[in-house]
Amino acid sequence: MFTFYVNEGLEQGPVRSSAMLSLTVALFFHFFPSITNAYLVKNIPLVFIGSSFIGMVSGRLVSGYWLIGLAGVVFCIIFLNASRFFTGYGGALGISACISLLAILSIPIVTKKHRLTNGFALLRKTVFKIRKK
Repeated sequence: MFTFYVNEGLEQGPVRSSAMLSLTVALFFHFFPSITNAYLVKNIPLVFIGSSFIGMVSGRLVSGYWLIGLAGVVFCIIFLNASRFFTGYGGALGISACISLLAILSIPIVTKKHRLTNGFALLRKTVFKIRKK
């Protein structure tokens, strides 16, 4: 959620906000590894980097912070249960973040019959505009 705030609220852009916050967390655990056990020192930066990919989403597609937080929870569940399947594959954190964000964005489609929310209408418009080019 903090990446989304820096991205949208402070207008730093998605890449800069994710990179800046991920670097801060990684450097913190690199210089202070004795704060917690070795498993957490190794995995907290990975989980933070992956969840910061969720915060890179545009404010036009996600209407609130609670959706970002919910997508982060889904990402953690995917990371904890499926991380062994992604061993050796590049982009596993990004794929997991994408899957969790798409799962959260699909909730209005599943719960409301034949209605698209503003975020899905914009996404559909963007996808069809890219296909026409």
